[in-house]
Amino acid sequence: MMWGCMLWEDVGYCSKIDGKMDGDLYISILEDELQNSLEYYGKTTDDIIFQQDNDPKHTCKKAKVWFQNNDFSVLIWPAQSPDLNPIEHLWHYLKRRLGQYEKPPGGIQELWERVELEWEKIDATVCQNLIESMPRRVAAVIKAKGEYTKY
Repeated sequence: MMWGCMLWEDVGYCSKIDGKMDGDLYISILEDELQNSLEYYGKTTDDIIFQQDNDPKHTCKKAKVWFQNNDFSVLIWPAQSPDLNPIEHLWHYLKRRLGQYEKPPGGIQELWERVELEWEKIDATVCQNLIESMPRRVAAVIKAKGEYTKY
């Protein structure tokens, strides 16, 4: 498993996750990878709206307090809507890139090396296209009254 983020400018830092992620690990990743990504791109919490799904580790009390204490604006997200989240489509894009290798990885280390390599190769336009698709995604969900959409 991995954690990663995306901004308009490009992908942010990513993190390999060994084992199960809980609220404490999630907060640690936010403190490192998310904060470092914002710093790298010269962004502050005033510049972004953070989006995540309703996974329990994302919505646990510790995480809510962390976001509040760090002045993050977190987008309210409907339940059971991962298909709306642009990062889910970025994961799909990454998986397609990994699937283009002729030989499967020789182990978890080689897989992670490929993930890091392909993550760094993602062009900013991929992130921008996904972000720009948000109004269409939301409109489709509203039109479908919360039911299935093409997204």
